[in-house]
Amino acid sequence: MADNSESTNSLASNLIGTDIANLYGFIDKDNVHGLNLAVPEDAKALIKPWDERDSTERYADSGVDDQIILHVPFTQNVRLKSILLKLGRGESTPRHLRIYANYPTIVDFADAETTTPQLNISLLEGETGVVEYPFRVAAFTSITSLSLFFSDSVGGDVSRIYYVGFKGDAKSAQREASSKLEVPAANAADAPLVDRVSERAGGQQTTAR
Repeated sequence: MADNSESTNSLASNLIGTDIANLYGFIDKDNVHGLNLAVPEDAKALIKPWDERDSTERYADSGVDDQIILHVPFTQNVRLKSILLKLGRGESTPRHLRIYANYPTIVDFADAETTTPQLNISLLEGETGVVEYPFRVAAFTSITSLSLFFSDSVGGDVSRIYYVGFKGDAKSAQREASSKLEVPAANAADAPLVDRVSERAGGQQTTAR
């Protein structure tokens, strides 16, 4: 059975539109950095605008082995719904991602190994484009930074990443969304938001799931 909160979140995104869904503008790009990169400065190159997400001109490779930790701070608290990744193909594809929320103290791989991540993701192999991996929204409602631990590349030597992005919204955007969604229901004061929108749709197909 679908979780009502997730249904409402999905509905809110559809009603508000995609202008605030991509969090590129809320990433503190100057302070993005990585551990075990062949070129340390390449960490910032992974944070690209949406229209450059498929570009392969800039990327980051791991250094002495196939492990990479990428620290991504945000300029304000955000609620995260998914991570968007474009990874290297073939032997340079990392197959495992551990995500740590609000852990700026993870400064090396030993810290990561002894800290429980908020999320473990098995990454898809053989994908050529950007892949979206959804989050459990309840675990990512007030995020100031993420640490992303990529590992276990197909070849075992090098991991490559082309693009890292996020979908969600910021605190100010959440308040604006809440005010837009406070629509009085005629003759049904207690009707759930999803039911009211479905009724107004008049049986037409909707994109909310």
